[in-house]
Amino acid sequence: MKLNRIKLVLVEKEVSQTELAKKLGKSFSTINAYCSNRKQPSLELLNEIADILSVSMKDLIVDK
Repeated sequence: MKLNRIKLVLVEKEVSQTELAKKLGKSFSTINAYCSNRKQPSLELLNEIADILSVSMKDLIVDK
């Protein structure tokens, strides 16, 4: 199962879920669902998140 590490990277980069939501044009609740692994972003959106946070897409995914 693949889980995302978006929440951890946001903390490391000192970016709030609200800031990320605004930059992506998404709602806070959508970003929160990604951060808590209730939903997974599309690869396209994951790439956008990686660009915003200046990390690789690989840094946002962990295999479990």
